Amino acid sequence: MQESLSHLAYLALEHAIVTLALAPGALVTEKQLIDLAGHGRTPVREAIQKLAWQGLIVVKPRVGLQIAEIRAEDHANVMQVRRKLEPAAAALVADAANDEERARLIQCAAAMERCAVGGDLKGFFAADKAFDEILEDACPNRFITAALGPVQTHSRRLWYSTANPEKMDRSISLHVTVITAIHQGEVDQARVTMAALIDYLSQK
Repeated sequence: MQESLSHLAYLALEHAIVTLALAPGALVTEKQLIDLAGHGRTPVREAIQKLAWQGLIVVKPRVGLQIAEIRAEDHANVMQVRRKLEPAAAALVADAANDEERARLIQCAAAMERCAVGGDLKGFFAADKAFDEILEDACPNRFITAALGPVQTHSRRLWYSTANPEKMDRSISLHVTVITAIHQGEVDQARVTMAALIDYLSQK
């Protein structure tokens, strides 16, 4: 149960950082994050540790906690990692995912499509996070997923800062194409469609 609460606290804080509700560079207190996450001190502290490891929160001795700044070079750097690793991860998942994971992927695609209809940008980013977590669960290569987790979150925050409905619609369409290929076990197509998605997301 404690692990589950920690994960829920992490998801709440990660979403707030990605959607800029917690602004880059902002100084925050543990109490503020507890109130925002809606969970107790222990799960929030564990969530903070994970976010600090991912480079989204900076722990400043004698000062407190700071939401990581966005630097000019961040976009190119995170997309460089994603371009190398994410097509490989998609291909591995297309081959290795079990029935439950494939069903979750279809649910994720449906959630994204609902966000496109309603213009729900924050909802899409929550669904995109869910997609990343399904890939993490289903990918048999844990070294790939360990490297991808932080950069996916940084990429999502960077993309949100310049997002608009037109960009969201195209991103959703490309995500659904990737999900369909993975769900159907099309290994080569999963790799190709993920590369196309990363190419699109690399555009500023």
